[in-house]
Amino acid sequence: MAELKAKKSSASSESCKDVPSLLTSFVDTLVDFTVSGHFLLPNIPLQTFYPPQDRLIAIGDVHGDLDKTKQSLRLANLIDQSDKWVGGSATVVQVGDVLDRGGDEIKILYFLEKLRREAARCGGTLITMHGNHEIMNVEGDFRYVTREGLDEFLNWAHWYRVGNRMKALCKGLENPKDPFEGLPPPLGGFQNVKKEFTEGFRARIAALRPDGPITARFLSKNVTVLVVGDSVFVHGGLLANHVSYGLERMNEEVREWVRGVKGRLAPEYCRGGNSVVWLRKFSDEFADRCDCSALQHVLETIPGAKRMIMGHTIQQFGINGACDERAIRIDVGMSKGCGDGLPEVLEINGNSGLRILTSNPLYQNKYKSPAQAGSREGVGFLEQGPRQVQVKA
Repeated sequence: MAELKAKKSSASSESCKDVPSLLTSFVDTLVDFTVSGHFLLPNIPLQTFYPPQDRLIAIGDVHGDLDKTKQSLRLANLIDQSDKWVGGSATVVQVGDVLDRGGDEIKILYFLEKLRREAARCGGTLITMHGNHEIMNVEGDFRYVTREGLDEFLNWAHWYRVGNRMKALCKGLENPKDPFEGLPPPLGGFQNVKKEFTEGFRARIAALRPDGPITARFLSKNVTVLVVGDSVFVHGGLLANHVSYGLERMNEEVREWVRGVKGRLAPEYCRGGNSVVWLRKFSDEFADRCDCSALQHVLETIPGAKRMIMGHTIQQFGINGACDERAIRIDVGMSKGCGDGLPEVLEINGNSGLRILTSNPLYQNKYKSPAQAGSREGVGFLEQGPRQVQVKA
């Protein structure tokens, strides 16, 4: 009997040795589909500089609102009614702040990753960026998390643990890493956190801390700064010292931090009011508060750069330009949890200039007179520039 059991154990071990990668892939795919409804395949490398694109679309902060995210993509005819990529060879940049203020954060991460891969198969490109809320969450700052956001991460944690238990059944596999290792116990482990939220906080930390499963899988693909043709993208803004430090260097260092190589806190240029994800010098809605000379100096230090496109600061009157349209501000506060504004996206078509695609039927009536527009610069960009296109989302 003992010999028979030994033979069975040996056979089981041998069979597992032959299929560890297959089993791991199957379990990960099962967990992915259960959590998000999507299947994902291998990763795509990071890139900082891209050549000019025939069609470039920029999407602002989406803050946990999957429906508004999809509406934005449909405005630019990038996805169909089945949520499949139909954007052909278009290049899309989402400038960060997927996390916080809503309950669809993980679903958006999976959805954008699915589109990234669909786009690549059609010759298109989807680029995701870090916002200040991605940086905050990886650091464990959850001030803007919603109850729905905690519930979504609890659901993820449940299925992730199920997947780990499935993997542990095969002796030929290395023990899966427990993402909760080192975290405070479920009860009494967090100060100033209500008891009913403790498990959600633990799940969120486990998923999003440096080298956490969600962080490593999705956020490690985000860039912090990006140059596409003559457009510079950043969530908050760039100063001269950021450029001299090195755009590629920043992207690489932030990715290393996200992957758990650089400690608990983000690099200094991602922290504080003058950091690349927090800066508001060029995004204030009133032009006289924008530091246009500093912006011009920054753009002059990046070869070929004509404009900086940024999110982070909600533009009450929609996407607009300041500093002679060298600063393009695209955060329209579209998320239900952060303004519930009507989606708008920026489109740049080769050398034909910029236009705004909007779902707002009253768009042309936003500025009835210069007096009502106040001292805001960017009115010319909105009213007299290339024609704005109203699209039903």
